[in-house]
Amino acid sequence: MVQGTTSDAGKSTLVTALCRIFYRQGLRVAPFKPQNMALNSAVTEDGGEIGRAQAVQAYACGLAPHTDMNPILLKPSSDKTAQVIIHGKAIGKQDACDYHDYKKVAIDAALSSHRRLAQQYQAIIIEGAGSPAEINLRDNDIANMGFAERIDCPVILIADIDRGGVFAHIVGTLALLSQSEQNRIKGFVINRFRGDIALLQSGLDWLEQKTGKPVLGVLPYLQDFFLEAEDALPLPQQTSHGSKKFRIVVPVLPRISNHTDIDALRLRDDLDVQIIGPGRKLPEADLIILPGSKSVIDDLLWLREQGWDQAIQRHLRYGGKLIGICGGFQMLGKFIHDPHAIEGPTSSMEGLGFFDMETCLQPEKQLRNVSGHLAFSMAPVRGYEIHAGLSVGPALDYPAAILDTHNDGAVSSDNQILGTYLHGLFDEPQACASLLRWATYVDAPVFDYQQRRESDVQRLADMVEQHLDMEKISELLSMTQVSL
Repeated sequence: MVQGTTSDAGKSTLVTALCRIFYRQGLRVAPFKPQNMALNSAVTEDGGEIGRAQAVQAYACGLAPHTDMNPILLKPSSDKTAQVIIHGKAIGKQDACDYHDYKKVAIDAALSSHRRLAQQYQAIIIEGAGSPAEINLRDNDIANMGFAERIDCPVILIADIDRGGVFAHIVGTLALLSQSEQNRIKGFVINRFRGDIALLQSGLDWLEQKTGKPVLGVLPYLQDFFLEAEDALPLPQQTSHGSKKFRIVVPVLPRISNHTDIDALRLRDDLDVQIIGPGRKLPEADLIILPGSKSVIDDLLWLREQGWDQAIQRHLRYGGKLIGICGGFQMLGKFIHDPHAIEGPTSSMEGLGFFDMETCLQPEKQLRNVSGHLAFSMAPVRGYEIHAGLSVGPALDYPAAILDTHNDGAVSSDNQILGTYLHGLFDEPQACASLLRWATYVDAPVFDYQQRRESDVQRLADMVEQHLDMEKISELLSMTQVSL
C-alpha cells in the first residue's frame, strides 16, 4: 500500500508506475483504492463508477476498469455533503458526520472487493487517501492504516519535497501513528526532487538514522509530464502559446467534474487553452467549453453570479463557438428540474435557453461506455456517460453524435453551439480535429492523445524503476503474497 504524508504527494502516480512496472514483468497486477473522494470518475466494464485515478492505473496494468478497484467513491456535492457510491452505484447523499458513522458498514464493501481481487491477481497495489496522520479521521478509518491493518499489508510512505518541509512531513506523520502502524511502514519515497542528489544525502542519512527505516528512492521531478488528475485542477492555469493560436476558454465551476475532458486540448502546442477561475472575466476566445458539474443547478446559479452568462452571450453574438459537456450541456437548455431533490432544495431553474430542451434530474444515473461517430463529420468518437439528468425537447432532433445505441446531444440551427453527454469527446484524434474544425480552426492537425498518455506512463515507469529500490519493493510484494 502506498500512503502519503499529504494529499497530492504522489500516491496515484507511484501506484500507476508500480502497476506498469509489474505488468511489464509479466505479473497479473491490479490497482485498488478502498475509498476515494473525487469528482473525476470513469465508467467500468461492469457498468459502475469509480475514481478516474483507478481507471488510469487499470490501464497501466493492461486491464479494463472494474468497480472492485475502487469500491467506495465519494463525490462532493457541497462543502459538507457528498454522494456516496458503493460498488459503482450511488446509494444517496450523506453529510460528513453521517458518513463517518456509515464507514463501519462501508468497510465490508472494501474488504469484499479486495478479497475478489486477491483471488484473481498475483499482486495488488493499493493507494491510500490523503494522509494517515489526520487524527480527527482515525476512528473507523478505511482509507489508510485502518485498511492496511485489517488486511496486514506493508506500507510505503511517499512525501513531496517540492512542497518544502519533506523531513518534517515524514517524521511528523510517523509521530502521529500508533506503534503498530509505524511498524507497518517499511520505507519512504521522496517525490519531485530537483537538483543535485549529493546535497540531499545528509538529510537522507539523518532520516534513516532518526526513524530506523530506509529511503527506498528519490524520484526526480518530471518535466512536461502528463497523467490524468485524480481530482484537483490547479488554478489559475493557462497554456498560452501566442496570440495567433486558436483560443479556448474553460470556465471552472465550483463542482466541476471530469475536467479530464479537456486534457487532450491542454496538451496541444497549437492551442491557447485558458482555464478561468472565480472572480475573473472570460477573455476573448474562439471556443468556450462549459464542462461537467456535480451540482448543475448550484453551478449555473454561480455562473450567473460571476456574470459569465452575459459573457457567453456576447461571445456568441460576435460569432464564437460554444460546447457544453454533460452538466454544461444541461445548462444550455430552457430549464433544469430536480423534483427528487437530488442536488438540493431548488426544484427548478431556468437554463441559459440556447437549446429548446429541458432536463429532469433522475434518481438513477446513466452509466455507460459508448462509441459511434460525430453527426456532422463521421469522425469516430468513444467515451462514457455519467449523468443523472434526462434531457428532452426538439433540440435533440439534431444530435451532435450518432452512437451505437442512441443519438447524443444537440447542435444549434445556426451551428454555433454543440452540446453532448459524452465524456472523452476530444480523446479520439479524428474526432478532436473534426470538432476543432467545426469551431473554425480550419487547419487543425491531428493530435494522438492516446499515444501521449501511453508514452508518459512508460516514461514514468522507466523513471521509477531506475530510481526506486525495486528489489526491496519486490520483497514487500512477496510478503503480501505469502499473507494472502
